[in-house]
Amino acid sequence: MKRSIALPADYRVADILSFHGRDAEGLAEQVQADRIRKGVLIEGVPVLLDVRFDADAAQCVVQADGKLSATARALVDDALLNILALRIDPAPFLKAVRKDALLGPVARRQPGLRIVQSATVFEALTWAIIGQQINLTFAIALRRTFIAQAGRAHSSGLWCYPEAADVARLTPEQLTSRKFSRAKADTLLRLATLVDSGALALDRSAKLDETCAALLAVKGIGPWTVNYALLRGYGYADCSLHGDVAIRAALQRLLGEESKPDMARTAALLEHYKPHRTMAAAHLWASLND
Repeated sequence: MKRSIALPADYRVADILSFHGRDAEGLAEQVQADRIRKGVLIEGVPVLLDVRFDADAAQCVVQADGKLSATARALVDDALLNILALRIDPAPFLKAVRKDALLGPVARRQPGLRIVQSATVFEALTWAIIGQQINLTFAIALRRTFIAQAGRAHSSGLWCYPEAADVARLTPEQLTSRKFSRAKADTLLRLATLVDSGALALDRSAKLDETCAALLAVKGIGPWTVNYALLRGYGYADCSLHGDVAIRAALQRLLGEESKPDMARTAALLEHYKPHRTMAAAHLWASLND
C-alpha cells in the first residue's frame, strides 16, 4: 500500500526525525536524514510504516505481514497522520495569537511548530507510564526492553510496537526481572488488560472530560500520564496543561516573574488561548529552548 501525503510549506522535517529517532539502537524505529521506518502491530498484524520525505510530500509505503481489514487500514492511516504530526493544524493558533503580547512573539519564532505523536494512543500511554519519574536514557532503554518482550518482529527485521493484547500476556515478573519497578509493571499490565478486554476504550472521538475521567480511574495513572497521552496519543487540540512544571516555568520566564505561577493562575492564563491550548503548550515548551 502506497500513499503520498502533502506537507505544508513550513513543515519541519527535523522535528519529526528528532522525535522518532530518540532510541539510537532503533529497535522499532529507524531514522535517516530523509526517512522514518517504524514497526507497529495493527490488529495483530506486523506493519512497517516506511516514510520518505521529499520537497513537499511524505511518500509512505505500508508493508503488512498479513491481510489488513478495513478497520486496520483506517488505523494505519491514523498512525501515519500521527507520526507525521498532521493531527493538529497550527495555523488557527498562529492566527489567534498574532497580536497577543505574551505568546505572539514566541509563536513567530516557531511558525512551523507541530505536535508530533506516537503511532497509536496505546503507544503514547505505555510510553508515558514507562518514562514517568525516571531519566530519558533509562526510559528509552526500558521501552526497548518492553518492545522486545511484548512486540513482534516484522519480516523486514524491524520490531513492532505491541498492542494491548500482546502486553496483557506478560507477567509482572517478566517486567520486573528487566529493571521495571513493580508499580510500573502493574500499571502497564492493568492498562493492557483493560484495553484488551474492552473495559477501557481508547477512543479519539470521546469528549475530553470523559477521556480524562476514564484514564484517571485506572490505578497507577495520574494527571501527568493523562496529559502526555492527550497530546502524544489522542491529539486533542485544547488540552490545558496547567499542572505541567515546564509550562509554569515557561510562563514565569515570559512574564519576568521571580516564581512560577501556581496551577490556578496557570489555568487562568491558558484559558485565554482556548480552543488552542495544546499548541499554546507546545510553544511554551519550545520557548524554554530559545
